[in-house]
Amino acid sequence: MNIADHAVNAADSPALIMAGGGTISYGELHTASRRVAALLHAAGLRRGDGVAILLPNRPEFLEICWGCQLSGLYYTPVNTHLTFDEVAYIVEDCEARALFVDATFADLAGKLLDGNPQLDVLVSVGGSLPGWGHYEEALSAAGDEFPASDGSEMLYSSGTTGRPKAVRRPLPTENGSWAQAVLELALTRGYGMDQSSVYLSPAPLYHAAGVNYTMAVNRVGAASIIMGKFDAEEVLRLIETHRVTHAQFVPTMFVRMLKLPRDLREKYDVSSLRCVIHAAAPCPVDVKHQMMEWFGPILHEYYGGTEGFAGTTIGPEEWLAHPGSVGRPMSPVHVLSDDGTELPAGEPGELYFEGGPDFEYFKDPAKTASVSNERGWRSLGDIGYVDEEGYLYLTDRSTFMIVSGGVNIYPQEAENLLVMHPKLVDAAVFGVPNDEFGEEVKAVVQPIDGITPGPDLEAELIEYCRAHLAGYKCPRSVEFDPELPRDPNGKLYKRRIRERYWQGRTSRIV
Repeated sequence: MNIADHAVNAADSPALIMAGGGTISYGELHTASRRVAALLHAAGLRRGDGVAILLPNRPEFLEICWGCQLSGLYYTPVNTHLTFDEVAYIVEDCEARALFVDATFADLAGKLLDGNPQLDVLVSVGGSLPGWGHYEEALSAAGDEFPASDGSEMLYSSGTTGRPKAVRRPLPTENGSWAQAVLELALTRGYGMDQSSVYLSPAPLYHAAGVNYTMAVNRVGAASIIMGKFDAEEVLRLIETHRVTHAQFVPTMFVRMLKLPRDLREKYDVSSLRCVIHAAAPCPVDVKHQMMEWFGPILHEYYGGTEGFAGTTIGPEEWLAHPGSVGRPMSPVHVLSDDGTELPAGEPGELYFEGGPDFEYFKDPAKTASVSNERGWRSLGDIGYVDEEGYLYLTDRSTFMIVSGGVNIYPQEAENLLVMHPKLVDAAVFGVPNDEFGEEVKAVVQPIDGITPGPDLEAELIEYCRAHLAGYKCPRSVEFDPELPRDPNGKLYKRRIRERYWQGRTSRIV
């Protein structure tokens, strides 16, 4: 289904509930989306053209996405925390013919006017900008006539190595999008969502899970609560106030909620929750156990990438029987060594998947080809293993693996331990240069307020790791940082921290 169906059958039902106030009904969402589509069509955009969106979490974000979805356009959300050069690169690279910018980014918007001659439509949202059309005025004059055609998202990878690249799939045919249909089925059949459900999304909408899941919830006809940014206590307040039934988080958000004082956690009623979804990073087993003790056995996990060819899911009962697993793969998976040899159950290696939908890294055939091996199996660059029963366990990203004295070390294990230490808010573990062994394990951590960093705490943290892990996996040194860099969805920018220690040196990790 799409929002047109709900605009007819449930026009007054809430589609979007803004955490800071305000509700958009399905009728209102559909009307605005049609006007966006008409505006873009009148400006000359046709099926397959691109639209870039530089907005924080606000209702217009979804109106624009749906306008593109209804009219056969590619829409590219842009991370609002990027620098001007990074934003300009994406706007140019995605070949956007239309750009929607929040008025709070006035300085950046002014610079974007130069160097992007392909832009035919410039619209400011939430206020006026010199040289830009105003969103509400543009929509009022747009009408709602346009040729209907299915569009698609075109999202950029995180760019762990070099410039980010857009993941682009063929536009849907008359049969609709395979990926969108699978996600809608996952919500309804897998997670029990229906039109009476209330979904909480603390993720930024420029993130794949943020925009894709919220639009899938729109297809179901349920209500989505959109937060401006994640706040642990605010999440609990919203769950209680709106009787939230479904929510999605990343493990970092779980950790932040678990570190709330117990009396604060117990203050809010979360009994309305029926399903809590999580993904985006491996979740420490202890963290997930604690969340299940708090929310109940309702945690569902999935694993996949923007590329769409890899995927697993696991429900609470299965996970309790296989703690730490991300589930059984939806398509055949192969665990390969560096030389391409297939590894037996229990041995970690790079994960390769068979099948999946077609995609390309936009304008980068070499990168597109690089994810496939000679047998046509494709990899996201993740390291993991499969047990005897076929359950997949993630170990780390191949780009983060440490090679010390010829031994492969996966820093995620130490990282998972440290983030749960009572004196820490956050932790990053990675390899740094060592003249004898090539690399050694290093931790950079963020203490909680009131804890004094220093040699005593460093020794305590190293000993804490050694009590739980083999010595070679543990940090040999610990440094302290007042705040580790994470994006609003909880992704740790580990590369930024690691680069401090590799300046002027070469590394196997780029």
